[in-house]
Amino acid sequence: MIFTCDAILFDMDGTLIDSTAAVERQWRRWAAVHGLDAERILAVSHGRRTIETMRDVAPHLQMSERDAALFDEEEGRDSEGVTPIAGSRQVLESLPIDRWAVVTSAGTDLARIRFGQAALPMPRVLISADEIREGKPHPEGYLAAADRLRIAPARCLVVEDTPAGIRAGVAAGMQVLSIGTTVPRHTLLGTPWMPDFTHFRVVVGDPLQVLLR
Repeated sequence: MIFTCDAILFDMDGTLIDSTAAVERQWRRWAAVHGLDAERILAVSHGRRTIETMRDVAPHLQMSERDAALFDEEEGRDSEGVTPIAGSRQVLESLPIDRWAVVTSAGTDLARIRFGQAALPMPRVLISADEIREGKPHPEGYLAAADRLRIAPARCLVVEDTPAGIRAGVAAGMQVLSIGTTVPRHTLLGTPWMPDFTHFRVVVGDPLQVLLR
């Protein structure tokens, strides 16, 4: 399969960086503190902004943006098992810095911490939860990244690992490729899929060509 595009927009957790264990540990800690069902939270949290998940699963707690920021700070201190997804470093290093971006449901500080922990190149364009009003599955983040890169949405390829992120990419009018095992493959809305970036090759030119093998 070949995708033709002018830019690649990556999600972070579960897409470029395997931080699933740390993310889930943090939600389990938070659930225990508040007497909530951790499994119910994990069923809806992947790919979404922290504050939106909190308000969805526990509206009675009346959580604030500050509560979400403190949650992210604690999560950022947990680096156990945080590693780059196989092949992600090689892909990012092969791309011109102005032809890719990251759109994440994490806050800016946590995103920068995760890139450091995984020893991945820091994106020039990083759209985090702090910069948008509507999180995934809303397309705002991906549209903001395309605008920042000055590339038409239809000329972008989104790489995502969750249904919320896939829906955001589709709603933005972009091509979408799914990756990984964060959620069962059958939940990824029928998008083309790869297990990791060892199956992904970019031919740099105008336009970019992405080959799946």
